[in-house]
Amino acid sequence: MQHRTTKTNCRLCSYLCGLEARIVDEQIVELHPDPSRYPYDAGIVNGCARFHSNLEFLNHPKRINYPLKRSAERGANSWRRISWDQALDEISDKLLRLKARFGAETLATAIGGPHTTFWPLHRFMNLFGSPNNVGIGQICWNPSIWVNSLTFGWPLENEIDPEKTECAILWGVNPSESDNSLFWRQVLAYRRTGKPLIVIDPRETRTARLTEHWLAPIPGTDAALALGLLHVIINENLYAQQFVDSWCHGFDQLKQQVVDYSPERVAQVTGLPAAKIIQVARTYASAGTASIFHGRGIDQIGANSIQVHRGIACLKGVTGNVDRPGASLLSDMPEYIPEIDLERTDLLPASQREKQLGRERIQLQTYTGYELLTRYTLQHGKQLPARYLTSAQPNLVWRAMLESRPYPIRALVVSGSNPLICQADSQLIGQALQSLDLLVALELFPNSVTSLADYILPMAGSLERPVLQTNAGVANIAYGGPQAIVPLFERRCDFDFWRELGLRCGQKEYWPWDDFTASLDHISTSLGISWENFCETGLYAPPPQYHKHQSYQADGQPGFATPSGKIELYSEILNQVGSSPLPFHQPQAEPSAEFPLLLITGGRKQPHWASSFRWLKSLEKPGAVPEAEVSPTTAKALGLAEGQLVTVATPHGEATFTLKIINMKDNVVNVDYGWWFPQQSLAAPELGGAFVANANNLTTAAFESADPILGQWTYNRILCRLAPALAAEQATINADQPEQVLA
Repeated sequence: MQHRTTKTNCRLCSYLCGLEARIVDEQIVELHPDPSRYPYDAGIVNGCARFHSNLEFLNHPKRINYPLKRSAERGANSWRRISWDQALDEISDKLLRLKARFGAETLATAIGGPHTTFWPLHRFMNLFGSPNNVGIGQICWNPSIWVNSLTFGWPLENEIDPEKTECAILWGVNPSESDNSLFWRQVLAYRRTGKPLIVIDPRETRTARLTEHWLAPIPGTDAALALGLLHVIINENLYAQQFVDSWCHGFDQLKQQVVDYSPERVAQVTGLPAAKIIQVARTYASAGTASIFHGRGIDQIGANSIQVHRGIACLKGVTGNVDRPGASLLSDMPEYIPEIDLERTDLLPASQREKQLGRERIQLQTYTGYELLTRYTLQHGKQLPARYLTSAQPNLVWRAMLESRPYPIRALVVSGSNPLICQADSQLIGQALQSLDLLVALELFPNSVTSLADYILPMAGSLERPVLQTNAGVANIAYGGPQAIVPLFERRCDFDFWRELGLRCGQKEYWPWDDFTASLDHISTSLGISWENFCETGLYAPPPQYHKHQSYQADGQPGFATPSGKIELYSEILNQVGSSPLPFHQPQAEPSAEFPLLLITGGRKQPHWASSFRWLKSLEKPGAVPEAEVSPTTAKALGLAEGQLVTVATPHGEATFTLKIINMKDNVVNVDYGWWFPQQSLAAPELGGAFVANANNLTTAAFESADPILGQWTYNRILCRLAPALAAEQATINADQPEQVLA
């Protein structure tokens, strides 16, 4: 028997924690945290349920192990095994035929995580000539990247340091569930100092229970709250006057803008006590160093998402909590080869950029908006990744599949994603996927989308592939490491798929690496080290340098890479594209007799990752069911009881959940995100219960109602009603149908 140990990394979330694998005859038999590598804390790894599921994940009997081709009508979930070469030959042939008939824009892609690498897909799409990559970036990550770049000239990283941070605000983020790892440990360590921790969330989450400073605003009113905090800080002269005078642009305009957002008025809008708004404003502004963290809670409130991000950016600006230890860090451009150079958006022809769907209405999430922003970030030699910030508005892509307007989209490659569960408009998406000429799924496990595919290709997952996390090239940090073993069966890294497909589509010149490891060696070589040497520590993170605006100015450059060279409280770029240059609160539709409640659809719960890991027995919690949460007052008013099956209905659809009563804002409903049922039939029409307890049955990303700045849709303020589930609905959610087996 051959024994060896090797360094490797977990790939079941974005931390990519360093591990050590014990291998016998090329089979992993044990995994241990590696405290010599990032995140340098065995306790973090040992405390993670996902880490302990790695071997089940690797060897699960339901893993997809071989390329499969559909052998019956779409949705029958009937397959025959084929070779990789046959699959790639047939897929490339069909893509080239469709391209010749309809143009390169006929291809769309949908990608997710944590099992994928984005830049190879982006590179292929640029070389193929299609602008139609679909994701959820507009409601996750993109808002803060856009707003911080508009305001400060580049993205910020927020910091929480028990020694340096004097006040921390967690706004619309719940690290006890969404992170539950390194950041969560930092929050707990900070809380033990006794310094102010403020949590803003309609639900009393485990994070909110850490503090007496919990604010539960009405969903979608966060922008008004940010402006109310600014009103107090400015009116009471709590802002950093010298910093504002030297480094902020548009303070007088902002001061005028917040006049109407008195604590009393904001209290009426948000449902928060005016005294609490004043207290939080004073606590934040009077702290020597303060930090604000934010998450999907405010990314997903539609029209007011950009506005609250702008309000938070202004809060940081007027208090001088920018590029200071314990507050925030203005990130650096990577010293290694960045994402923008890997994705090669420069090779996407201008004629194809002009085919970006919705570009006539969307103000920033377009190639024109990206190029406008880049004109200023390049003042500091910085360039953001393009494909994230120009990704297609999803609703327009699904409609182009069904309606062929403004052109037909006839092919889709889905990589590590389940848009039926994780994208708005589930019913519309189901129809769109059924209509395609070519649907390819790169996946680890069968799901509702693989059931509709023409080809299923087996992805290498955690422990089977090298990994490198670079924060999409917006910061000078990289972490990751090597694979532990060669991929089992015929699984392959997604890089291999895109490279092989690219070679067959005439892209040979632009895929010079034989495999993913060779491309990683290319990336790390720019640091003067090989990939093999990088893997010894698994981390590249030079010590942060703060107050860079001062050093930029000393070198004769603008302090901030913005049109004014300062922090833009008044955004000249937003003004130029026809949007409000100052943050504001945009009133939304109010509850009605038909839909008297407000719905939040973004709730995550450990240990699942969106729709992932539903097959893993080791991650099942006894009695875990998809839940709809309400306050005791709301449950009593509706005559509903804990554990009762209920139907949530919106203007867009219905879904069934089990009622959970928690402490949260009255007249608000929160439903779990990412639920489907692999034990049910994966064949159509059930598709693994994709339309039973799916939060995205209740949502829409309709372009006509989307926010024009990024094309954002709403997940966290949707009008709804709640009622006891009918008998038929109860039977559906309790069904335990036999699963369809891959042939």
